[in-house]
Amino acid sequence: MSAVLVTGATGRVGRHVVAQLEEAGAEARPLTRQPHPSGFVGDVREPTSLLPALRGVEGVFLVWPFTTAEGARELLEVIAGQARRIVYLSSAAVRDHEREVESMVEKSGLEWTVLRPHAFAANALQWADQVRAGVVREPYGQAAMSPVDERDIAAVAVRALTGGAHHGATYLLTGPESLTRERQARIIGEALGRPVRWEEAPAGEARERMVASGLPPEVADGILEAQAALARTPGPTTTTVEAVTGRPARTFHAWAADHAPAFRPATMRAARIHAYGDASVISYDEIPRPSPGPGEVLVEVAATSFNPSEVGLRLGLLDGVLPVTLPHTLGWDVAGTVAEVGAGVTALRPGDRVIGLVDGAAADYAVAPASMLARAPETIPLADAAAIPVAGLTAWQAVFEHARIAPGTRVLVNGAGGGVGMFAVQLAKRAGATVVATASPRSAAAVRRHGADEVVDYTTNELPGGMDVVLNLAAVAPEAARRLAGLVRPGGRIVTVATPVDSPLATHFVARNDPTQLGELASLVDSGALSVEIAESHPLTSLHDLHRRAESGRTRGKITVIPRSTS
Repeated sequence: MSAVLVTGATGRVGRHVVAQLEEAGAEARPLTRQPHPSGFVGDVREPTSLLPALRGVEGVFLVWPFTTAEGARELLEVIAGQARRIVYLSSAAVRDHEREVESMVEKSGLEWTVLRPHAFAANALQWADQVRAGVVREPYGQAAMSPVDERDIAAVAVRALTGGAHHGATYLLTGPESLTRERQARIIGEALGRPVRWEEAPAGEARERMVASGLPPEVADGILEAQAALARTPGPTTTTVEAVTGRPARTFHAWAADHAPAFRPATMRAARIHAYGDASVISYDEIPRPSPGPGEVLVEVAATSFNPSEVGLRLGLLDGVLPVTLPHTLGWDVAGTVAEVGAGVTALRPGDRVIGLVDGAAADYAVAPASMLARAPETIPLADAAAIPVAGLTAWQAVFEHARIAPGTRVLVNGAGGGVGMFAVQLAKRAGATVVATASPRSAAAVRRHGADEVVDYTTNELPGGMDVVLNLAAVAPEAARRLAGLVRPGGRIVTVATPVDSPLATHFVARNDPTQLGELASLVDSGALSVEIAESHPLTSLHDLHRRAESGRTRGKITVIPRSTS
């Protein structure tokens, strides 16, 4: 069979058109706006961008997802120059812009078919949160329609795209049975095995909710007017799906059964501890996925990173400094994509790439205050950016706030081969210091790449003295900490983030969350002034092994942890 270009290929209908074309033996060409392994890049608002995807196609499945017809004529001219056949997904409402596009399609010179689906069964997905709570509170519960399964719409589209008997046809598509909105909610409950109650709400309440979710007021008004009309006069029921495809349209009962998982409480996997102890206390639990509250966002985690201090937390050694409530989800670093935003969040929106220092990042999702996140750097993989928050903030605050390193300062970075050391060496050099770094032979090359002027193998050599600043980033024995105190000149400074150093010159601190500094770090990464190196990357279920290795001194550098195999 010939090729078919599918616009809206990731939408509710388009993705099924792609799948069913392939099942029928046709070549489906999904159109995507961003590069994708299985798609052709193009934007219907820029018609000539579709030319590479249109070469050699027989037909086009057209979705015009805009509220005006502006630009549609130019697109159809480009399509008509390459293809023979078009199927346009309109709607039963036939709004003004849809009627305009239909008219343009009919006059395009192409073999054409117009689909006018009535209410989508998938519209019920907007009730998912309410169904999980057991009560759907919406207006016009008695509005009656025959919901059509999106797979049936796709099936009709595929028949029209691959056969020549549908030219000039306008198909009104519905499901096989008229159902009130209230009855649809009950059917979903039956599919879930538990009751779902309908609670009639004022139309004004629903309008406020729609507008708050981003719908233009006129669109919200149009939806409510249509529902009111269906409460007075039920919508039509047609047999078009069966007439075109040769099989009955799917029932709403079947749709609800197939989509029941979407209405069940959303869950996620998380690495948690239920008690303090050795690495065996880490469990991988399936728990409810959190929802963002006011001022918060839900982040789909691309990666977290392992911090050696989490070993101390797991053992209960940090209870006085960082008390947690058990069970506790591990992970402080997060790099991910905003999945949902809570009320009042305007600076971030779904799809934004972010980094931050949060609680509970060793999971599929994490909730964080929007104000405490920063934009992720664009020039490195998002998962690699998980190395930045804890280690980067610790290094930044050590170098610039506590050590106050200036040009000409001679600095000893003890533990330069670790995650904090990676950033501390680079930031100290950026501040103009002469950097002497300690590292084992396995870390020496990386430390040199980060800019250290001198690398000392602490396993075989004495550490040099006369330093203006000593940055201690390693957990060392008390005796070794005392020796570090003797390496700084009179009037110098000792800054430690690990083992305390007993000296009047010493400062011990725990890094604080600072999204402004995170933003500065991300900008340095994007400018090429700061590099991020990942020593290892492992799935979430390897976290217990990382803890064991860290306790025996067998980890180095930054190690990222990936919650999902698809990330």
